[in-house]
Amino acid sequence: MERSTRLVIKLATGIQDNERVSQAFTVASTALASGIEVSFWLAGEAAWLALPGKADEFSLPHAAKIADTLQSIIDSGTVTLCSQCAMRRNINDGDQILGIRIAGATSFVEEILRAKTQALIY
Repeated sequence: MERSTRLVIKLATGIQDNERVSQAFTVASTALASGIEVSFWLAGEAAWLALPGKADEFSLPHAAKIADTLQSIIDSGTVTLCSQCAMRRNINDGDQILGIRIAGATSFVEEILRAKTQALIY
């Protein structure tokens, strides 16, 4: 079986479910450290994490700071804020952390259908 070389993660929950948030960021960080290309999508309540300072509000014992991990993913991979999720929360292009793009379902589908790609949704 051929190994995936790209991982697309969609996080659709916010810091109210900090275990799930931590898992998504931990998997993304581990994949990056393993040389896997990572595309990380912020959807639903996770859309708030695209705003400056919001990831700093995350707290979970024995978990990495997601603000640091988010910046690592921005620096080494791709972070996308769901366009519909942003609109529903009145988040405008330019409000998000520098390096986070805004895109919609068409882009997500294109990404997950690429060869050698594994998609995970948290």
